[in-house]
Amino acid sequence: MTEAHGSSAVGLSKAASGGGTATGTALLDVQGLSASYGPVRALDGVSLRAEAGRITAVLGANGAGKTTLLRTISGLVRPTAGRVVLDGQDITRAPVEAMVHKGMAHVPEGRGVIAELTVDENLRVGSLFRGKVGREEFDRVYDLFPRIAERRDNPAHTLSGGERQMLVIGRALLARPRVLLLDEPSLGLAPKIVAQIFGLVRQLVDSEGLSVLLVEQNARSALSVADTGVVLNLGRVVVTDDARTLAADEDLRHAYLGF
Repeated sequence: MTEAHGSSAVGLSKAASGGGTATGTALLDVQGLSASYGPVRALDGVSLRAEAGRITAVLGANGAGKTTLLRTISGLVRPTAGRVVLDGQDITRAPVEAMVHKGMAHVPEGRGVIAELTVDENLRVGSLFRGKVGREEFDRVYDLFPRIAERRDNPAHTLSGGERQMLVIGRALLARPRVLLLDEPSLGLAPKIVAQIFGLVRQLVDSEGLSVLLVEQNARSALSVADTGVVLNLGRVVVTDDARTLAADEDLRHAYLGF
């Protein structure tokens, strides 16, 4: 297990002993990333690694810096320090519009769809800045998400929350990213739908070698599907370890994860 910044919070005496995460080649390597909103430091030297074929869950309370971390990695927020390296290439200062071509897709919190357009039209709009996207790519998305395939001609405003989440994830997958950033995909959804979406994400990771960086408030569900967990507190990494080890650490869960 990797502990950072010398936190003395309850539970870390157990969490800091032994264990360890996988040591394969990182597809995404975040090194000492810091970011601020005016005088407020939202990230303070965050480092993490995400490997191909693995889900890395970023966990923590509201205000821990989870969403800011994804926004900084994808270029929506400019860091004040640190580096973001994707497959050996420094992309820290790359423009947001270039990230898709470099192999990264970001699904932000909120399930943003264009309500008046159909499912199929939403997918086509989402593909416009990704360059040429073939029919087979659309068919692949519909194969992955049969529920939205059944509703491809329906306006997006008629979809349920879970179906909208499937649509925005499918839209991101059109570019065949190597790294997928997922921000709070379970927000507002019923547990059964959350399990279905997480199961589909796990299937993609296992079958296609996708690397997923998953930000989640629902720590229990995230750890059940993730390989590695990274716990943030006030913009700093508290601990990094195997997801099952984190889930089993009762003191750590109570101190930082709320279950």
